[in-house]
Amino acid sequence: MNITVVEANTPELLDACFAIRMAIFVEEQGVSASDEFDAFDALGTEARHILLYVDGVPAASSRLRIVEQVAKLERICVMLDYRKHGLGRVLINKLEEMAKEDGLEKAKLHAQVQASGFYERLGYAPASEVFMEDGIPHLLMTKKLN
Repeated sequence: MNITVVEANTPELLDACFAIRMAIFVEEQGVSASDEFDAFDALGTEARHILLYVDGVPAASSRLRIVEQVAKLERICVMLDYRKHGLGRVLINKLEEMAKEDGLEKAKLHAQVQASGFYERLGYAPASEVFMEDGIPHLLMTKKLN
């Protein structure tokens, strides 16, 4: 399995990220497209989008924003056929590396409750009660970056 991670800094790469998010969040999980896509889903915004390829095929994506000097990891998703191969870990590691390069010392994310164990294994700790986001139970989770 040949894994490549790139920053989606062209319209074509960004469209590949959007196609993955559409398949996972909108089609698979039932989130409305108007809730899934927002003002940060464009080139030239403060958000940085990541695209992961497996053997040349777009397989996962995510984005990073800086919110109040904290790295906010968002829209983390892996296509169904590529789950359970460590790609989520690769995405998180890349986002954390980017955050550290930006001088950030803390990361946070809104984890779907069903995925919170995955994030805990990567060093994230729950920092809120369960809340609903787009009709899905979530937890705020945080991690100190070293």
